[in-house]
Amino acid sequence: MRRGLTVGVLGVLEVAVDGRPVPLTTGKLRTLLVVLAMSASATVSMKRLAEAVWSDAQPRYSRRCLQIYAARLREALGREWIETRQDGLLLRAAPDAVDALRFERALDRAAAGRGSPRERELIQDALALWRGRPFDGVSSRWLEEIQAPRLTERHLTALERRAELDILAGRAGEAVAELGEQVTRHPLRESLSLRLLVALDRCGRQAEALRWYGRVRAVIARELGVEPNRDLRRAHADLLAGRPLDLPGATPATSQGWWHHRPGPYELGRPNSFGLPSR
Repeated sequence: MRRGLTVGVLGVLEVAVDGRPVPLTTGKLRTLLVVLAMSASATVSMKRLAEAVWSDAQPRYSRRCLQIYAARLREALGREWIETRQDGLLLRAAPDAVDALRFERALDRAAAGRGSPRERELIQDALALWRGRPFDGVSSRWLEEIQAPRLTERHLTALERRAELDILAGRAGEAVAELGEQVTRHPLRESLSLRLLVALDRCGRQAEALRWYGRVRAVIARELGVEPNRDLRRAHADLLAGRPLDLPGATPATSQGWWHHRPGPYELGRPNSFGLPSR
């Protein structure tokens, strides 16, 4: 249990003080707290707060309204957590007390150590914080149009990199289910589809990979009126020709070995890399 104030925004809003949930039922209070939490320990100007809380329809006396909401937040959370500065408000919480900020810091550390033995662990720690759609139940155009897409992009990129590391380490089977779910949700994200095809190919499931390609190609053609990108088309051609698929530009972690291994579909008489009998 974390002590002090904690704010969870990677899903339905969760607020707690010393582990005790704090319900915030008023929409504007929820929005104000989340906007402050996204800049925890830093002052957020009244101008930025007003833009985020009210979008286009700001009240005439928005500064006074914000001060009233800040007072209500102090009543709900405790006076020590919301500080009024000369031109703004500050949430007196460490960045690690906000799951979105902790998520980004973990990914930053993983990116700084790309290829190191700890990279996958850091990515896994970051992804474990994700509970659903960011800012679920909080109404703010600034959050919905700027912050949520940015966090979602980082989440998908992290999922792709974790899948890469698993594939390169010979654990493609661990990546297939997650990749299939994400491709279903984001069929136009071709980098996800490519990793799914490679993972299936490494498992010896080439027919299934071809079916996935057909589904993705149909969605891209219907939604965008174009063919899949070059990497996906090349993967499709390699599947048809029986050539092994590769991940362009992928960097394996230094502690992970035999990452070129591709279980064949007819390796009779011995288990494959997932402990299951080969076909």
